[in-house]
Amino acid sequence: MFTLCAQVKNVLRPRYYSSELGIREKLFIGVLTSQENINGLATAFNRTVAHLVNKIKFFMNADSVKTNYELKNIVGFTDTRESRRPFHVIKYIADNYIDDYDYFLLVPDTVYVDARKLNALLYHMSITFDLYMGGGRVGVAAADGAAAAGSELNYDESNDSAGAAAAASQSDRNYCDLEAGILLSSSVIRKMNNNLDRCVRMGITNDHSVNIGRCVKYASRVAGCQETFQGMRQYSYALNTKTRKYKDLSILAKEQAFLNATTIYPVQTAEDFYRLHAYHSKQHLELAQQRGYALEQKSYRIANGSISNKILEIRWPLGVAPPSAPETRHDMLIWQLINGTHSFFPHGQADHAVAPLSRIESLDFAKILEIGLQYAAQKYPKLRYHSLHSAYRKFDATRGMDYQLHFNMNAGTDSQQRLLLKSFEIVKPLGRVEVVHSPYVTESTRIALLVPAFEHQASDAVDFVSQYERICMHNQDNTFLLLIFIYRPSSPSKGDDDPFKALKTLALDLSTKYKTDGSRIAWVSIRLPDHMSAPVSSEDWLLYASMYGPQRLLSLAVADLALTKLGLDSLVLMATPGMLFQTDFLNRVRMNTIQGFQVYAPIGFQLYPCSWAHFCKECDTCDISQSSGYFDRQNHDVIAFYSRDYVAARKLMDPLGLPIIRNDQDIEELLQSTKRPAGIESILDMFVAAQHSVHILRAIEPHLRFGLAVRKHLGRGGTLPPSCGATASQCIHLASRKQIGDAIIRYEDRSILHK
Repeated sequence: MFTLCAQVKNVLRPRYYSSELGIREKLFIGVLTSQENINGLATAFNRTVAHLVNKIKFFMNADSVKTNYELKNIVGFTDTRESRRPFHVIKYIADNYIDDYDYFLLVPDTVYVDARKLNALLYHMSITFDLYMGGGRVGVAAADGAAAAGSELNYDESNDSAGAAAAASQSDRNYCDLEAGILLSSSVIRKMNNNLDRCVRMGITNDHSVNIGRCVKYASRVAGCQETFQGMRQYSYALNTKTRKYKDLSILAKEQAFLNATTIYPVQTAEDFYRLHAYHSKQHLELAQQRGYALEQKSYRIANGSISNKILEIRWPLGVAPPSAPETRHDMLIWQLINGTHSFFPHGQADHAVAPLSRIESLDFAKILEIGLQYAAQKYPKLRYHSLHSAYRKFDATRGMDYQLHFNMNAGTDSQQRLLLKSFEIVKPLGRVEVVHSPYVTESTRIALLVPAFEHQASDAVDFVSQYERICMHNQDNTFLLLIFIYRPSSPSKGDDDPFKALKTLALDLSTKYKTDGSRIAWVSIRLPDHMSAPVSSEDWLLYASMYGPQRLLSLAVADLALTKLGLDSLVLMATPGMLFQTDFLNRVRMNTIQGFQVYAPIGFQLYPCSWAHFCKECDTCDISQSSGYFDRQNHDVIAFYSRDYVAARKLMDPLGLPIIRNDQDIEELLQSTKRPAGIESILDMFVAAQHSVHILRAIEPHLRFGLAVRKHLGRGGTLPPSCGATASQCIHLASRKQIGDAIIRYEDRSILHK
C-alpha cells in the first residue's frame, strides 16, 4: 500500500502582529494649505498638533513648489484646479494610508484642533460603521446652489430655476463644513476612492464642503453630516473675528460651547494658534492633576484594612513600582551602608571594603539628608536633630533608589535630655522612561578589525588569524583585518629572526587565497621606546585583565598610529589576539556603533582555565555559566568606534596632557607625561574624560570571550606566576569563590579527600 501525502505549503505570516490582526493607528490629519501659509499658519498648526496625533500631512497646489520650507511633511499636487484638490487628497490617503489609520480628519490651516480631546472622543466610537462627522454648514451661496442643481439634480434651467436653486441649497445645508473640519472613517474613505470618477464629475463647485459632501452621500449612502454618533458629539466653535473678543480667552472660557469644542475656527494668525494651545494644554494639565488627586484619595479611602493590599495592589509611594522580587538568592538586592563621604562594601565586593562617594553621589546624599530632616521636623516638632545614626541605600532598576535614614533625635528639656532613634524611608523614583532616538544603521557596514600583538603574543595572533579566516573570510563577511606588530627596540623586523615572520606569511597566503572576494589582511609595525627594551615572557603579563599588561596606555598609541592607515569614516573594532568571537558579535558591533552618536564597549566573558583547576568542564562554545567564567568589567581592550569620533575626542584631550602619537618616538612622551589626567588608562577612559558628544554604550557580550591566552599557555606546559603584580581589579580570576571554597574544604577535610 502506498500513502499519498499532499505537499505542505509554508504559511507566510506578516512580520508584525499588527498587520496580521488588522490593528491600526487611530488618527490621520490632512491639512489643506497654500504656499503663502506654509511658514506661518501651517507651521503653527504642526507645532501644536503633530506631537499629539499619529500622522499629519499638509496638502497644497505645487505649481511653483519651493524647497526651503520648514515643514517636511508636505504633499504637492500639480493639478492646480481648486475644485479637484479634495479629491486628490482622498486618492492620496487611500493609496498610502487607508490600511494604517481608523479615522481621517480633513481641515484647512485656519482651524485649531484640540488633539487630546479628539483622541479621547475617537476611542469611544466603534470603527465598524461609516462615519461622516463635523459641524453643519451655516449657509450656501446661491450661485453654488444653482450650479449644484445643474450637475447633481439634473434640473432643467428653463423650468423654475429659482426653485431648483432653493432645493439644491436646502440639500447642501446637510453637509459638514470643511471650515470646521470633517472627520471620516476609513470605510468612507475607501468607498469614496472606489467612486472617485463619479465624485469628480459631481464636484464642479469651488466649495470643498459641498464637493466632499456630495461624494460621501453618493459613495457611502450616509444621509448627511453626523453631528452625533453612538452618543458622542464633536463640537466646533466659530470665532467672531470681527471683534477683539475672540482674542480674550477669559471671556471665551465662560461659554460652554468653547470649552466643549474640539475644533476652533477661523484662526487668523500663528500667535493665536499658540495662545489657544497654551490655554487648552493648561486645562488638560489641571484635569489630569484633578483626576490624579481623586484617584489618590480614593485609594486612601479603600485602603482601611478591610481589603487586602495584595488584592488592591496599593503600594507606597502611590504610582511607583514595588520592589522587584528576586527569583533566586543570587538576585537579591542588598542594602549598602553609606555616610556623607564613603560607601561600605560597594557593589557587594569583599575586596573593596570602603570606597569614596563620587561628586554626584555626595550631592545626591546631601539632598536626601536635607529632605529627611525637613520631614522629621514636620513629623516630630518637639524633637531636635542630634546626629545621623546610620544610612542605607539600595538601587532597584524597576523602582529607583531607596534610602533608609536613622536619626538620633533629642527629646526633653536641656536639663533632662535623652536620645531617641527615629527611622525614615525615602524613595527617589525613576523618571519617565523615554526611547532615545538614534540614527538608522544596518548590518552591512564594513568593519576594520585592528589586532595589536606583542612579540610574546605572536603564537596567539596566528590562532586569531586562523579564527578570522574561518568566521569572516570564508563566509565573505564585510570585514578588513589590520594586524599591528609591536616590536621591541632591538628586535629585527625582517628575515628569519623576525618574531612575526610566521604571522606575516600566513597573512600573505590568506590575502592571495581570498583575493577575488575582496577580503585581505594587512599589517603595520610599531617600535616601542628604549625603556621597554627588556623582553617580556608569557608569564609576566598572563594574569593581567588587559593584553597590554601594566602598560594599558599603549592602546592609545596603537590606535593613533594605526588609524592613519584608515579613513575617517571607517568603523573600527579594536580587538585582541586572545579573544574568541562569533558573527553575531560583529553584527552587534555594526548596530551599536553609530557615527557621531555612539561608541560601543562590549563586556566580554572571561573563561576559567578549567583543565588546569579541575573545577569545571572546559568548553569554548558552551553557554555561559557561573562555573565556567565571569563577565570581566575591567577589560577595556575591545571597543568599537568610528575614526572621526576617535580623532575628535583625541583632539579634545591633546591640550590636557594626553598628546597625540604621530610616530614611534612620541610613545615615550605619552607614557612619561606628568600632565596626563588621572584615571585615563584606555581608549574607553579617554572617551569618558573627553566629554565628547557621542554616547558610550557598555553591555555584556556572550559571544565575545577571553581567556584563551591562559589556556593555551597552560596547554603548552607553561606555569602560572605566583601573583599578578598589580591591584586586584587589574588581574583576572582563575576560579569562582565558591569553587575555591569547595577546594579548601576538601583539602582540609582529609576524610573527604581520601574518599
